[in-house]
Amino acid sequence: MSTDDIDEAIDWRGNAVHCAACIHQDRLKEERCKLLRACVHDRYARRIDRFFDWNPDLARDYITHDYFEVRACAAKAAEVFLLPAMLDDPEEAVRWSAARRLPRRYILRLRNDPHREVRIRIALRLEGTDLLPMMSDEDYAVRQAVAKKLPPDLLVLMINDADAGVRRVVASRIERAALARLTIDRDPVVRLEAAKRQGPGDLQALLNDPDWRIRYEVAQRAALDVIARLAEDEDPLVRECASERRKAAGLSASSNIVAQKRSDQ
Repeated sequence: MSTDDIDEAIDWRGNAVHCAACIHQDRLKEERCKLLRACVHDRYARRIDRFFDWNPDLARDYITHDYFEVRACAAKAAEVFLLPAMLDDPEEAVRWSAARRLPRRYILRLRNDPHREVRIRIALRLEGTDLLPMMSDEDYAVRQAVAKKLPPDLLVLMINDADAGVRRVVASRIERAALARLTIDRDPVVRLEAAKRQGPGDLQALLNDPDWRIRYEVAQRAALDVIARLAEDEDPLVRECASERRKAAGLSASSNIVAQKRSDQ
């Protein structure tokens, strides 16, 4: 249900909203506000937001309003020069609403914002070396956001991150020359992400990986002589994949044994 479907006009204190008591009678007459649809006194953010869409010139009068939703919505429409002061607002929604419209130099200090959602959004706005201080953020979700934006050549600095989810993002974006370090990661999903980006000639090193998903990746793409031993793998999907590939190439089961002996030497 949208706020337009809610048949009540209540302010943020829980009191009924009455147009007769509003200071914006001129806007009401001009149909630039409407009860249950566009009202700065309503408690619903969508109606407040719509009020400022219709009346952006009034946003500056509400950037210090007691209700944080009003301040957050006003920040979307107020003149930019008024926004830096809002970066110190006690509510994270207001700080982010202001930050999203400000130039980079103003938002750098929000890299240390106390609220994780603000830091995540800041990380997704920043570029290059501006992200480096955030690589050591205490929150894994912030570091994941950093890993998604950091240039691939700098991701080597995050290879040893404590969180597997962060390392998976690193494995999906890091330069291929550094992938080998992630194919021996302690987390199998990280190794799999790295393996998927490895060239066929590099997959032999993963032939004995303990996780069947990595061996299956090897069976799918490695050279035919390399995957001979996988035709006898303990996992049925790996065995089938390796056997079918070799069979399609006209290689017999006996040649599996020969190729396996060669790969063991």
